[in-house]
Amino acid sequence: MLNRSNISQLNSIAHNPLTKKITLSDPNRNLILQIDYTKGCRITELSIKGQNTLSPAGVYTGFRTKGGVFTSLTDMDEVDVEEQGDNITVKNIVYGDHSIQVNESWIFETIGDKIVWRIDREYSGLAKLEETSFPQWNFSDLSVWKGGILDNGGVIWCKYLNKVNDTYGVHTGGVTFWNPDNGNAFRIHAKADSKNIAAKYSLSEKQEFVCTHFVTDTELEPRYNLNRFVHGRSDVFASFDVQRGITSITLEMEYVDYDVAYSRGVLPGIDEKAVRELMNTTGRYGVVDNGIVGANGWLTNWKCLHEPFFAQIGMALGDDNYILNMGTTLDRERDHALTSEGRVLSRWHNEDEDQMPGTFNYKTGYYEARWGYTIDSQTGYIINTAEQFDLSGDVNWLLTHKSSCEKALDWLIRRDTNNNGIFEMMNNSIAEKTASDWLDIVWASFENAFVNAQMYEALNLWIECERILGDMEKADYYHTIAKQLKENFNKSVDEGGFWSPEQKQYIYWRDKDGSVHGDNLVTPVNFAVIAFNLCDDKKRIAQILDQIEKRSTAENLFHWPLCFDSFKREEVESGNWPFPRYENGDIFPTWGYLGVRAYAGYNKETALKYIRHLLAQYKKDGLSSQRYSRETQLGLGSDILAGICTSVTALYRDIYGIRPKWNRMGLEPNMLKNLNGTVFNYTLRNTVYQVILNTNDYELRNDNFSVKSKEAFGASFKNKELAVFPHNKEQVILKLKGDSVLPISVELNSYTGRNLSWKVTSADNYHFTVEGLDPAEKYTISLKGKSINIEVDKDGKASFSYTCIKPTFFSLNGKLR
Repeated sequence: MLNRSNISQLNSIAHNPLTKKITLSDPNRNLILQIDYTKGCRITELSIKGQNTLSPAGVYTGFRTKGGVFTSLTDMDEVDVEEQGDNITVKNIVYGDHSIQVNESWIFETIGDKIVWRIDREYSGLAKLEETSFPQWNFSDLSVWKGGILDNGGVIWCKYLNKVNDTYGVHTGGVTFWNPDNGNAFRIHAKADSKNIAAKYSLSEKQEFVCTHFVTDTELEPRYNLNRFVHGRSDVFASFDVQRGITSITLEMEYVDYDVAYSRGVLPGIDEKAVRELMNTTGRYGVVDNGIVGANGWLTNWKCLHEPFFAQIGMALGDDNYILNMGTTLDRERDHALTSEGRVLSRWHNEDEDQMPGTFNYKTGYYEARWGYTIDSQTGYIINTAEQFDLSGDVNWLLTHKSSCEKALDWLIRRDTNNNGIFEMMNNSIAEKTASDWLDIVWASFENAFVNAQMYEALNLWIECERILGDMEKADYYHTIAKQLKENFNKSVDEGGFWSPEQKQYIYWRDKDGSVHGDNLVTPVNFAVIAFNLCDDKKRIAQILDQIEKRSTAENLFHWPLCFDSFKREEVESGNWPFPRYENGDIFPTWGYLGVRAYAGYNKETALKYIRHLLAQYKKDGLSSQRYSRETQLGLGSDILAGICTSVTALYRDIYGIRPKWNRMGLEPNMLKNLNGTVFNYTLRNTVYQVILNTNDYELRNDNFSVKSKEAFGASFKNKELAVFPHNKEQVILKLKGDSVLPISVELNSYTGRNLSWKVTSADNYHFTVEGLDPAEKYTISLKGKSINIEVDKDGKASFSYTCIKPTFFSLNGKLR
């Protein structure tokens, strides 16, 4: 028992000068720290819910020069402790050598549920450091945490630090370590004012899981090429200079209830925990670093620009950190991966092993792949930019991408040299043995249906962006291009299109000599045509999707293969042979979102079946594979594709109907009865919405409003005014503003070409505005059995006020858009 006469206690800070130990805790004692300054200075205990997570090395500070390693564990002459108010300071932590020495102060403070640790380090002079520990956290082993969610949207996944000194370095310091087995999480929020923060995560020789923070004047460079991850080396970052003076970092630490903080809500018929863990591991793994959000991820240091689903992953994550980093990534690609003529380079990598000769930029890492010009990098950039804008809502940001997106689109539009409305690749035939899209060792060439289907989606998404930016001339131009593409694409093969009446599928490509290739039921091609609404022929859709489902079921496949029959030997690289092998028949769940989206509009049960299959597979093996064998359905490949989570992103987009737009939160569900009762929170632009879903009964609510509808809708709340967007479109907008600050509750009943009706179920004096009306038309409001004429101003707005004491039904009648 401690002698109370020797302890001064400040709220949740206890100091025993005799034992030279300081104990801090949050109010609920979920998080407890113990600092020991008997010999040097270190944190010896970091207890989470009663369990010490640290190794005997604890947490300490230090640095390394070519002359040696120096740490706060050094035996020191005098360490002072000062107590003042609600904080405690450990001073005179001095270590180093004759060339460079530091004097540190550790200031601890408890604020609410957080323990705040500020480290002030004073360098004695100019020096070059090989590494620094600011501080170094030594957890007992890799089992303490499953991983850490980074504050750039990424993840450190502990299982991939499987050899001593395997190290991942990233240019951010904030992290939330979590353990799904006990539901505990530990969050560190790092700040360093105008300095640069980085962190590395590694496995030590003692089998400790080590997190090391860096604080530097300039951004750290990778030591080995552009590697963020290195095998068997702990020094992932290059050496750096420090100046004489004080450098500081503030670390806010808190206990987090992982099950609550990262809950996916109540998801009947869906394994909520599998969704959570899949998205927090595989889904985040594609974030290589700040400004490099991709899919292959940090283990192999790869990102493919010819993948259009990175913003979609951000939509499903609902993580503002990921979304912010995705915006930075697109900025970087605009500035460094777009050539002067508008060609978007296809890849980023840490070194030049995969480059088309002479294309690798050793400073930025962008290049053309040696397999050929993958033209879907054009469409990938556009699709990601448009969908990123819907998540960020930043019109000024979109404006900075206007000319670059137009340049990328126009580059591909100019590829239509024969003026048939179908855009051509940079290779002409299979004889060239080069690729033109994501299936990079299949020799698709000239007129490629997969790229053209993505082009149709890119055009339509960008048309909306041009309209929002006010450039109707450009919007109309791209609309004409898209219309022509759709018309010619859907023609039969004999007429120059891609539809094969005999095979009842869309073929993959046509060589310049007119020869047709890829009638082996290539799933991403046929799924994309349907998912992107390029094909709206119900008969064709049924023929394709019924055929795919019949064959998938016959083989008992847990997910769709890239193709059902073999390519011809001359159509693929030798590594694709014999069938089924690699991109000639293996299962790539990366394109699962296209399948789910295609089936969601045709047979929702089938779409849901494959979502569940994917979640079941995650529980088996973590989905940490590049692909799956068609024959054994076991994971293959040394790479990991974060895009393997896209069937689950489609669960949010195409089943739950999460459709954020730049100026609203949107819902466009395709619910099934066995999913009724779905309730979850969704965060968009720092606003938390509760989503409540049943078949033909959808609700979106927060502290300010509630909107219910049987149909799709969007909603926003700004300046105490609720705006409701019927069908989640912007043609007609209903706005309500009350005299009080009480929440507004509305039920949207119907929206047709002649009627907009709604019911207000909250009480207040409301001021109504309906936007998007035709000033030349006459409109009436039906209210309590009476029909009242309503005036529309020159801007297409009609306004009126009404006091609602009990639920009140309104009906606007007239020609609506």
